[in-house]
Amino acid sequence: MDDFVATAWQWWVALWPHLLAAAILAINVVASAHAILLKRDTRSTIGWVGLIWLSPVFGAIAYAVLGINRIRSRASRLRAGALTVTHELRAAVPGPDRLAAALGPPEAPLRSLATLVGQVTERPLVDGNAIVPLAGGDEAYPRMLAAIDAATRSIGLASYIFDNDRAGTIFAEALGRAVRRGVAVRVLVDGIGSRYTYPPITTVLADQGVRNELFLPTGVPLYFPYANLRNHRKILVVDGAVGFTGGLNIRDGCWLAHNPAHPVRDMHFELRGPVVTQLLEVFVEDWAFATGESLVGDPTTEGIDGPWAPDPAFAGTALARGIRYGPDDPEIGRIKLVIVGALAAAHKTVRIMTPYFLPDDAVCQALDVAALRGVDVHIVLPEQNNLALVNWASTAMLWQVLGRGCRVWMSPPPFDHTKLMAVDGSWALFGSGNWDDRSMRLNFEFNVETYDRDVAGAIDRHIAGVIARSRPKTLAEVDARSLPVRLRDGIARLFSPYL
Repeated sequence: MDDFVATAWQWWVALWPHLLAAAILAINVVASAHAILLKRDTRSTIGWVGLIWLSPVFGAIAYAVLGINRIRSRASRLRAGALTVTHELRAAVPGPDRLAAALGPPEAPLRSLATLVGQVTERPLVDGNAIVPLAGGDEAYPRMLAAIDAATRSIGLASYIFDNDRAGTIFAEALGRAVRRGVAVRVLVDGIGSRYTYPPITTVLADQGVRNELFLPTGVPLYFPYANLRNHRKILVVDGAVGFTGGLNIRDGCWLAHNPAHPVRDMHFELRGPVVTQLLEVFVEDWAFATGESLVGDPTTEGIDGPWAPDPAFAGTALARGIRYGPDDPEIGRIKLVIVGALAAAHKTVRIMTPYFLPDDAVCQALDVAALRGVDVHIVLPEQNNLALVNWASTAMLWQVLGRGCRVWMSPPPFDHTKLMAVDGSWALFGSGNWDDRSMRLNFEFNVETYDRDVAGAIDRHIAGVIARSRPKTLAEVDARSLPVRLRDGIARLFSPYL
């Protein structure tokens, strides 16, 4: 027996280096194959494969922890089997003559852009809409409250932030009055966004009898602004006929007439017409995902005649389309394709407003190409940002656009949270999304595009007005930062995919 044990031990001593080498080889092969098959960026793939083979075990572990996009994987798993709602809007889809009159001949840049966005979103461009830009909470909140007070059938409200403050209480009371009138009311607040105030607004809503839920509630005990998979959408739909969307959360800081301690400028939009149906579809889907409750019921009965039925009647002449996007998008996100397509369609001017500017290389290159083609590209950012890390990281990458002819402007206080894009005064994009990876790939967002020249022109003029009172940010200023500041900003930029 002792001889058998001794022989077995000798075999093990002789074999274990070979078994370990075989195990390491298998791990490296599997990790490399995963990177080669799933990574889309060639430089990233080469880097990870090199690390895997040059640093056995450590490289594979690093790839497993940092190289796999678990955010998209988790989002896809979460949304798998989720309710999909698509209403029939054929009567609102513009025909060839209407498209030619509004967008130009088939070879016109706007026609190509409309085709691109249709392919990307799988949603139709619809006619017959009325779109009203609203300057911040001072204009938007009274109109939203009036719509809530006039509701007779249903109110669907989704907001990233819904604070328990003076403005939030006014909204909660209006929603409570609607419930007592017999209106079907549903309120969806993001699980992180609900924590900006304590106690959260959900307790006030519950006291008012308003059915409310959290989108992906989290066990993290504190508010964390950089959490992933957040519902950053801002949608209000009343009676399926009137909708509001844009960048405006519900909080007293956005109601400047209340003289808040931390004022915030923003822009929101009131919509009527068939495009409101696309807002309603997104709200119904998000509500079903968060709660399991389907508001459309049987599409042959309640979905047609119930309180959540859309009202796609024509209300104006604007062509518009809703664009929903988020971490469950394909590898190349929907909104990046839309933005790059819009920049390619520009002939004269591109004007952009965003509070957070951290685009990836592809979007920066599209901005640069537009500027090098002779397009007048303007980017407006807030002089005082509410997120220091984002501001530092943004400053570290501004050379990518300033060096190619884009012009950057810093808007004066108060902090401007507005998110707009206008091309040639003929096409505009507005909604909840920022120009950073957090909006473009980590959070759930909703934007609207419009080809209405009156609306696009108004947005273009609004941005031009902000530029008139802003100061230019030059490449010389960016390059003149001290070494410690450049190091600080550069380190912050390393985290830009998650800011």
